[in-house]
Amino acid sequence: MKIGYARVSTNDQHLRMQEDALKGAGCDKIYHDIASGVKTARLGLEEALKQLREGDILIVWKLDRLGRSIQHLIQTIKNLSEQKVGFKSLQENIDTTTSGGKLIFHIFSALAEFERDIIQERTKAGLKAARARGKMGGRPPSLNDKQVEKMLARYDEQKLTVAEICKIFGISRPSFYNYLKKSKKAIHSA
Repeated sequence: MKIGYARVSTNDQHLRMQEDALKGAGCDKIYHDIASGVKTARLGLEEALKQLREGDILIVWKLDRLGRSIQHLIQTIKNLSEQKVGFKSLQENIDTTTSGGKLIFHIFSALAEFERDIIQERTKAGLKAARARGKMGGRPPSLNDKQVEKMLARYDEQKLTVAEICKIFGISRPSFYNYLKKSKKAIHSA
């Protein structure tokens, strides 16, 4: 069975062109969604995927109609392949029921994996370079050195609870204890 899936992003757009193309490709049933590509909840797609059985083919008008991202697209098509379900994209002329279509899809998969690896390598190199320059990642401290001194002085006075000190300085309890721990380390290392 050939099952079609069509999607438009907004109510202002129309499904007719995609539906006509899917009917022309011989789809027995067509499911659709009106949802942004980044939305995870797409009931029409979920229903189409539930209907697919071994030997069926899922057909879309264009690749971007199916996947939220290249990784989501690849994972969806891999899942179809594991269920022995074919996939066709009419505009890109990809058909995983043919050896040429499988090759194209594997090239897409390899390029997406390569892109992920490059991004990870760049991120690691950037963090390493920043550390070498003395920069630390993460959120900047909530308090400056003078504020920390004042906060710790109030703590040492033992007139206020930790909760009250945290409220005065606008920090969380874990942040307070992190500042306290850092100050103790600084005293011991001096």
